Amino acid sequence: MNCIKSDILQAIATHPTIIIHRHIHPDFDAVCSQIALKKTLQQSFPEKNIFAVGCDAENLEWIGSMDVIQDHEYRDALVIVCDTAEMKRISDQRFQLGATLVKIDHHSDGENYGDLTCVDPSYSSVCEMLADLFFSYPESFNLTIEAAAALYAGIMGDTGMLKNGMAGERTMRVVSQIKKFSFKPERIHRLMKKNGTDLSKWKQLVAYRAQVTEQGIASLRVTKEMLENLGLDSYEAAPLIHALVAYKPARIWVLFIEEDGKIRVRIRSKTAPVNEIAKKFGGGGHKLAAGALLSSWEEADQVVEDLGEKRMR
Repeated sequence: MNCIKSDILQAIATHPTIIIHRHIHPDFDAVCSQIALKKTLQQSFPEKNIFAVGCDAENLEWIGSMDVIQDHEYRDALVIVCDTAEMKRISDQRFQLGATLVKIDHHSDGENYGDLTCVDPSYSSVCEMLADLFFSYPESFNLTIEAAAALYAGIMGDTGMLKNGMAGERTMRVVSQIKKFSFKPERIHRLMKKNGTDLSKWKQLVAYRAQVTEQGIASLRVTKEMLENLGLDSYEAAPLIHALVAYKPARIWVLFIEEDGKIRVRIRSKTAPVNEIAKKFGGGGHKLAAGALLSSWEEADQVVEDLGEKRMR
């Protein structure tokens, strides 16, 4: 993290009320990080008022439900925003009413906001970040079975069940620690498939639209018009990278999504480092999973070309 873990603990210790937010159109990591943090803090600091807020997501209610609170609860409160790169995407804009704002995120291309900003793209997910925090301070954080299950589901969601290149050695170590708690991983896998990780719905789109170069670079371009036809926004289309990896044999996979005059790119790889290419275009990320924000489709062509040249070297 680019903030010290003890800073988060200090912020938690000094506020009587803690309100946890995440982004709109939530995915597993967003909701799971909220619920895991809420349950852990409730168990660890029973004297505090702990809330998780935001719009409901019906397909994720099995993870945990959101609280409905009044404006006065924000007075003197610590607000923690999980897994949200930009303020405009925070679900429930009352986050601004709190006394102290903390951002915990693993996206490298977001907005710098908050009194305390903890952003580290070396983590697969915010759930991994939180698990690492909890295990680093066992004397302060009492992790419950329910919280451990949520952390597990969030990590599984952002790593494509540990198969999309986001999971590193630390991820596997954290997962191993989490699985010591007596929840049932197979139940979580079943519920995740039922409620959002079934990639088969994207199979036809990937089959018809994706292209694979001679160098083994598979790419899929999702235009603004395609988003409208699919009824998605650019963030909701992000899981397409998992479908691309699942259904297009290649060495490197690249997803381009058009948004607000820019092109967001997500890159995944089996073995070849791709973060240096992402950095070349103003982005960054993990060795085998990176991203950037491009200015044009011409730059998208260049990304594919550069990745191909990297494979040939």
